[in-house]
Amino acid sequence: MNAIISAKELAGELAGEQPPVLLDIRWEMGATSRRPDYDAGHIPGAVYLDLETELTGPKGTGRGCRHPLPDPEAFGAAMRRAGVRADRGVVVYDGGLGWGAARVWWLLSWTGHPSVRVLDGGLPAWTAQGGAVTAEVPVVPEGDFVPEPGARPLLIDADGAAALARRGVLLDARAGERYRGEVEPLDPVAGHIPGARSAPTTENVTADGLFRPAGELAERFAALGAVPDAEVGVYCGSGVSGAHEALALAVAGVPAVLYAGSWSEWTADPSRPVATGPQPG
Repeated sequence: MNAIISAKELAGELAGEQPPVLLDIRWEMGATSRRPDYDAGHIPGAVYLDLETELTGPKGTGRGCRHPLPDPEAFGAAMRRAGVRADRGVVVYDGGLGWGAARVWWLLSWTGHPSVRVLDGGLPAWTAQGGAVTAEVPVVPEGDFVPEPGARPLLIDADGAAALARRGVLLDARAGERYRGEVEPLDPVAGHIPGARSAPTTENVTADGLFRPAGELAERFAALGAVPDAEVGVYCGSGVSGAHEALALAVAGVPAVLYAGSWSEWTADPSRPVATGPQPG
């Protein structure tokens, strides 16, 4: 199944006999809860989930990571409250950036859900094609999804990322200036994991927030060495935009693992090496 779905395709599925579960994951880095935006208008039937409180573990559990993975039991409870079932497809959307939705796509995929997709372009794409929004908060039946962390081998740790950078392809999804070490607005050290290659996830989408065509993405990643038969991994600052890069790779047909702790966890340990400049190092 495709990792993304267009607004037109979603409208057709919502009108069908077995519509997907809809999750609204609007989120912005450093911003307060987007629940008021959801309450003002969302795709009919969508349930809101807060990335910071329901899709992220306590900050002290992540070895320095700013967005540690959620506790599996807490994550499963949140998914079931939102109506997520193991036998029913899930579509996730956000405000258009795609990072929040990709986080849930990755979490559900990693923990074993068989059918989860991201709405390409998010809510703006939905309204642009005439999709309705509502302020009505749906009452959904309890779901039955029980997450199994590692059900799909999509996660690596810091040691795994260091090794992968040497034997395969490790992509850094952050902005180029952060990769090069010119600026670092969030974490204690600037630079990148030695051997990693710069691949800002913002370059995977067009100006309207839609993913570039699969063939175009495949060409971009191939130029970086990320091809279907290569061993590919991704990281970012705290594991959120890295999930978006993993989603772009999936669209391009390139399987990838995520170093979820990412740069914030990497730099929390002063013994780990750091490279700077435009080259992998």
